[in-house]
Amino acid sequence: MTKADLVNTISERLGLEKNEVQGTIEAFMDEVKGSLEKGENVYLRGFGSFIIKTRAEKTGRNISKNTSIIIPAHNIPAFKPAKTFVNSVKENVKVK
Repeated sequence: MTKADLVNTISERLGLEKNEVQGTIEAFMDEVKGSLEKGENVYLRGFGSFIIKTRAEKTGRNISKNTSIIIPAHNIPAFKPAKTFVNSVKENVKVK
């Protein structure tokens, strides 16, 4: 599902204009990104959490030059689904 599909589905379900729904979705995504950029996690009970994960420093390889490089510690955004959400997907989505 794309963002456009999501906008269409919500618009039809709630009977709202597509541009209102799109603005709401854009505002939601901006708030989540803004919170994570400030170092704050976002918790949505029953759905999941947008969190910041810290990756430790590690040694990597540059294969083309055959050298070792140090990859510094860094933070990345991540999504951790709620347990009820995970169980719902397990029960309702068949393995391909």
